[in-house]
Amino acid sequence: MPKVQVVNMQGSPVGEMELNETIFGIKPNTHVMHSAVVAQLANARVGTHSTLGRSEVRGGGRKPWKQKGTGRARAGTIRSPLWRGGGIVFGPKPRDYSKKLPKKVKRLALCSALSSKVIDNNLIVVDQIRFEQPKTKEMVKLLEALKIDKKALLVVENNDDNNVLVSARNIQGVLTSRADALNVIDLLKYDFVVFTKAAVMRTEEVLSNA
Repeated sequence: MPKVQVVNMQGSPVGEMELNETIFGIKPNTHVMHSAVVAQLANARVGTHSTLGRSEVRGGGRKPWKQKGTGRARAGTIRSPLWRGGGIVFGPKPRDYSKKLPKKVKRLALCSALSSKVIDNNLIVVDQIRFEQPKTKEMVKLLEALKIDKKALLVVENNDDNNVLVSARNIQGVLTSRADALNVIDLLKYDFVVFTKAAVMRTEEVLSNA
């Protein structure tokens, strides 16, 4: 069973925490993580793009000139795709890009991403994060104490930690997330993942019941 060191807000070790082996201790499956990333990006697409074909462009109802005798190429409408202002050939139309993944695949992708952070020693557990009031300066101090100099994902138990969420909001390269709203893209995009102990337990609870 994997273990991780627990630190306080000053970065000093205060103990160890055992992690659920089926969530934080598996061999990362890169293919499944890739599938989850592709599905998530596809589901974020609105798909409202639309272009007008030759039958939809305004105008062009009259034949511009007679078929023969003018010396010019025959033309049936000024809204032909060959003309300026004409319709678009095979242009995009509204469509649904969404992809569905089985629940077990989604779970495996999340567990693989979390396990990869443990393997790379980029998962940090803090006993608790508490601020008396929202202060960006206090969050910067915390990140410095944890020796985080790259992009970091801060995971809290729920939205009750509002002071923490607001304190990190204006820091470039720092994102906050609830434990039950984790996704593979955020876990892979950010170099470090910082959990509170409560968030770890909440994550294990969510993924164990998935």
